[in-house]
Amino acid sequence: MKFAHIADLHIGKRVHDFSMLEDQRYILEEMLRIFDEEKVDGVLIAGDVYDKTVPSAEAVQVFDDFITKLAKMEMPIYMISGNHDSAERLAFGAQLFENDGVYISPVYEGEVKKVEVEDVYGTVNIWLLPFLKPATVRHALQREDINTYEEGIVAALQGCEIDTEQRNILVAHQFVTGADRSDSEETSVGGLDNVSAEVFEDFDYVALGHIHRAQKMGRETLRYSGTPLKYSFSEADHKKSVTILELLEKGRVEIHVVPLVPRRDMRKMRGTYMEVTAKDAYTEENKMDYLQITLTDEEDVPGALQKLRTVYSNLMRLEYDNARTRENREVQAVEAQEQKSELELFEEFYELLNNESMKDEQVEFVEKLIQDLKEVRV
Repeated sequence: MKFAHIADLHIGKRVHDFSMLEDQRYILEEMLRIFDEEKVDGVLIAGDVYDKTVPSAEAVQVFDDFITKLAKMEMPIYMISGNHDSAERLAFGAQLFENDGVYISPVYEGEVKKVEVEDVYGTVNIWLLPFLKPATVRHALQREDINTYEEGIVAALQGCEIDTEQRNILVAHQFVTGADRSDSEETSVGGLDNVSAEVFEDFDYVALGHIHRAQKMGRETLRYSGTPLKYSFSEADHKKSVTILELLEKGRVEIHVVPLVPRRDMRKMRGTYMEVTAKDAYTEENKMDYLQITLTDEEDVPGALQKLRTVYSNLMRLEYDNARTRENREVQAVEAQEQKSELELFEEFYELLNNESMKDEQVEFVEKLIQDLKEVRV
């Protein structure tokens, strides 16, 4: 059985005040073409369908058109809500949609939705785990011992009664420890939203969403598909794609990726004002693509943004890199550090080394140690 794994569509997103709707409409059509060419048996959508919990009417229309075309292709959809989605809104009408092969994770109330499908090798169980916060699981299961994201996910999966003799797919939207993040993602301070890869060891394939760079997490079958489009200039070097997985007999999963070519790419330019406006810089790609231009002139160019947009109409962002801006960045960094207490600085250092925050008893110990040292110094 063959599936396409996609995630983080973020339909309705604006990047530096540029609407991405037309680009999203285009890339969704490209996905439909890939699904058809690959002859997939279903599509796994791992959360963040929309960019906002209350999407615009235009965003809803774009996604509605996409899933309607999938339904006409008789291609089942297995979809969960992400941290950008409203679980309640996304799941509206879910029971009715199942008649057309659209399976959506319900609002979590203590159970994870399972969909069973059959092929020549037997049963494939597809588990739909929406984005969960510890408080959500704690409330649903009436357990006071759930305080971290990992504890929440472990508790939610413990109720699944997974038959490891059969093939199991999990669709989830969480941050797995060690994933390579981008600027366009929402993150928790100190890695508090981390979940270790070992939590998912009972699944033959884990279709992850939340992280915008496509990547595997330790094993080939624990993967982020990444976004279909670039949503920040920190993603300029990303290669966007659709992940295709084929489950054969138990223990055998074949995976490959199909590149996605956008309507407009996202790229960076750097140089003086004269260099970036020179004739040889005005290529067809720079003319059409979304740009971030970094000017290296020591003096600001009056009206540079407006002038450059007459040349590059899709210029999203303009910044300077010169002696003045470098000095400002250094001063701001020093001021930011000076405003933090010794305890705050130590907590940041601890989190950097251990990829987790300090426990309450550790904070109390360090706080007392700092106070004792101050008294000795006095």
